[in-house]
Amino acid sequence: MGRGAPSSAPPVLLLLLLLLWAERPRGAELTFELPDNAKQCFHEEVDQGVKFSLDYQVITGGHYDVDCHVEDPLGNTIYRETKKQYDSFTHRAEVKGVYQFCFSNEFSTFSHKTVYFDFQVGDEPPILPDMGNRVTALTQMESACVTIHEALKTVIDSQTHYRLREAQDRARAEDLNSQVSYWSVSETIALFVVSFGQLLLLKSFFTEKRPMSRGVHS
Repeated sequence: MGRGAPSSAPPVLLLLLLLLWAERPRGAELTFELPDNAKQCFHEEVDQGVKFSLDYQVITGGHYDVDCHVEDPLGNTIYRETKKQYDSFTHRAEVKGVYQFCFSNEFSTFSHKTVYFDFQVGDEPPILPDMGNRVTALTQMESACVTIHEALKTVIDSQTHYRLREAQDRARAEDLNSQVSYWSVSETIALFVVSFGQLLLLKSFFTEKRPMSRGVHS
């Protein structure tokens, strides 16, 4: 029997490794607790002309709202929103320096918040070498890798969305369970009080009242 054609596994593995090791934009993803009457700020250094984006969402607490603002290195406010449940902001840095973005819960006097944010700096580079300067069409394998890469990014975004929704729904369910438990305990106490009162009232109906005798003084 003749030898089969050379396997295409090495090129496939190479392209898969390119997919896995493709550089991602620099940034941070964090979920943190924001107490009432509190303000939390984060800082990130951004070069001039580099695009950055901020996505945030309130997961638990109060009316699921928070104040947010972003300042450039000169102290100018380039973004400000009040009592937002979620929002996205994209900006290209006009000056190089440390940018500050803050979340405030100072308008709330008793509600703690759980806030999620995703801060990304820079554009995502192409997954294939010289992809932006190529004059020839992509091969079928390269096109498939690009399609897979885009699909994986969609999957990651969907997983993040569903993870946040699951955390939010779980917090609401736990809060509803606590309210139901407190209501059940209150009803139980009220039932015992009413039952005891009815028992005392019923007992008074069958209690023989003795007439008070007055002594006769001679």
